[in-house]
Amino acid sequence: MRRLATPLGILATVTAAFAYVGTVDPNEPGHYPVCPLLKITGAFCPGCGGLRSAHAFIHGDLGAAFSSNALATTGYFLFAAVWVLWLVRAWRGQPLRIALAPAWWWGIGALLLIFTVVRNLPFGSALAP
Repeated sequence: MRRLATPLGILATVTAAFAYVGTVDPNEPGHYPVCPLLKITGAFCPGCGGLRSAHAFIHGDLGAAFSSNALATTGYFLFAAVWVLWLVRAWRGQPLRIALAPAWWWGIGALLLIFTVVRNLPFGSALAP
């Protein structure tokens, strides 16, 4: 059971964070700080809309979650898949090893950059929160 402690602890932490965001609506001003990049430049960072996305996701509104931040919503599903893999491997006594080649990391960085740029352009306004 000890080998399950870390994945279960991570799940408990993520669950608590999502429960808080699900309870305290980020659509109402004053509960969360404003994104510093948005405040200073007026540009959306890749995380802008993530709290609204999490709030909508918790309430089962996947359309609003994707509309607030499509990348974050996709990340929720990716996290769930990796977490299940981690739990199964921990149950079997095997370590979780996710070794991504540098090309994957560059691709993830490029995806974040493209997402950020496109959501700040007029034709990409559908990706803006």
